[in-house]
Amino acid sequence: AAPNLANRGEFQSQAIAFGADNIRFASQAQGPYLSIAQGASYQTAAYVQCTSTLPDSPILFMRFLNPSNTVAQGCEQLALMPDIIGEIIGMREQPSGIRVGQMRVPIGVFGMIYESRPNVTIEAASLSIKSGNACILRGGSEAIESNQALAGLVRQALLESGLPEDAVQLVPITDRAAVSALITMPEYVDVIIPRGGKGLIERVSSEAKVPVIKHLDGNCHVYVDDPCDIAMAVKIADNAKTQKYSPCNAAEGLLVAQGVAETFLPQIAAIYASKGVEM
Repeated sequence: AAPNLANRGEFQSQAIAFGADNIRFASQAQGPYLSIAQGASYQTAAYVQCTSTLPDSPILFMRFLNPSNTVAQGCEQLALMPDIIGEIIGMREQPSGIRVGQMRVPIGVFGMIYESRPNVTIEAASLSIKSGNACILRGGSEAIESNQALAGLVRQALLESGLPEDAVQLVPITDRAAVSALITMPEYVDVIIPRGGKGLIERVSSEAKVPVIKHLDGNCHVYVDDPCDIAMAVKIADNAKTQKYSPCNAAEGLLVAQGVAETFLPQIAAIYASKGVEM
């Protein structure tokens, strides 16, 4: 499937746009497909609610499937972006007269291993299609039904666009052995991208026989300078911490210049306190 995606930018963008349409339709009353899957995943993930009140816990993921949400909008925005496959950058002429540059080409097949949030299924699939790659996705057990439903919508969009539906595949089981198999098949998978907690990243990094693109511990800071627009700084610091709490790029440190601390800190402290964030 991967070779059939390369250099077909118009069809790739069309598939992503169709995917957005499918998400919107399936999340409405006339499309019960996702509603059934969500209900099953709610049963699977219900235990999370007992221990987590964060707004991005798996039990609350239905907000991602609202037809006006950022998932469908993100697909539409991605579809409108220019196709960069085949673009040549950094062209330099050598002393011999030969011009050498770098061409953007697809990797081939990437595997992505992620945890609770089913929106990652759409994000990863859309990016793989846009970049001319095929992907094998393995999501968490908490949202397996929703992941399967969403992957089905993407595969449907690929078919509607004349592209191979197998360009996006979802591992249909949640057994940990599936992860071990996926990360030890260099003959089928060109690169692995783990997206999740430290334990997942470390396990994949230590066991993989396939190249790994990884992150690890987040330690993100927001710095408020002097002088600054206090209202803007408060808005940025609030968003950086509370827009989503669990991702590795959520703010964990707040550095404030002494000259604005007296004005800035009480304002952000009140907002954080109202949202249960300790300073």
